Amino acid sequence: MNEKRKAFSKRANHIPITGGFVEMESTYKTRLSKEQLDQIIKHHLAVTIQDYEEMIDGWANHAYKILLDDGRKVVLKIAPAATTNLMRCEQDLMTAEVEALQLVAELKDVPVPLVLAYDASLLMAPAQYFIMEFMPGVPYNQVKAQFTAETQEAVERQLGWYNQRINQIKGERFGYFSGKDRQRATWREAFLMLMHDMLADGEEAGVDIGMDYNELRRLIDERSDALDEVAEPALISWDLWDGNVLVKDEQITAIIDFERSLWGDPLMEHYFSHFNYTPGFLKGYGREVETENERKRRSLYDLYFDLALRIECDYRQYDNKEHIESTMVNLQEGIERFRKM
Repeated sequence: MNEKRKAFSKRANHIPITGGFVEMESTYKTRLSKEQLDQIIKHHLAVTIQDYEEMIDGWANHAYKILLDDGRKVVLKIAPAATTNLMRCEQDLMTAEVEALQLVAELKDVPVPLVLAYDASLLMAPAQYFIMEFMPGVPYNQVKAQFTAETQEAVERQLGWYNQRINQIKGERFGYFSGKDRQRATWREAFLMLMHDMLADGEEAGVDIGMDYNELRRLIDERSDALDEVAEPALISWDLWDGNVLVKDEQITAIIDFERSLWGDPLMEHYFSHFNYTPGFLKGYGREVETENERKRRSLYDLYFDLALRIECDYRQYDNKEHIESTMVNLQEGIERFRKM
């Protein structure tokens, strides 16, 4: 596996280092007691809990795998508490995920968990939560290195096909998934809102990005004309990296974690980024980044992702210095790539 891609297996709650993995905790997570879980499950599913365990993957929302007394397995996912200091791009993540999962489920040919219940009332928990069916398989990033190159290409070809199916779902406006006030009529307006929100978060938290924020804003605005080519809002996962792909018997069994969903340009998807862009995915998707405008757009999306990796460290108060330093290096490399476009 490419070392840079390996270093940014970003949503797995582990970061790879030489010789093993290091746990890294986020301050965002909302934890529930056994009594709270019992109450929630009885209320929504009318059964009791036989057993449960925390799922350590995930850096924002928190999840529990629950074995019910009737033998079914479900997953309960809970958002950060309302008092958490979230980034602008992290508002309404749970609403976005539930709505996106329901839309993708309607396709019938993309394996996603069925949403069984959703509660935003805050009556039984300090944050929004939803319950979904448990999907078999293990995250692709955990077993990828064990696969042959041929098997990796086959899995990624399958992923490419699923990703293009997701992107076939169309919306009415561009931008954040939830809330009309967070959406815009054009992709240029919407993406610049996303980017300027990211920079505002970094500036407010005092994050050093290695250059003047206003100078970077100017460079971004100067190169935003290529965004006008995107005319139709598509549902994009944006976070469809290897850790959000479950596999079993060398086949994809589920695609999970739609909390970062947006209405935008399919080329913003993670496997079109400089971290991935593999032959298998491109074959399965049936598209590559080919034109000058497409390359310009992809450079903007790469920069946005590189900024997110760095800025979120301060909001989530990560304590792993190696990860923080690696995001600094990655961002500097990303800014240099962007300057040269």
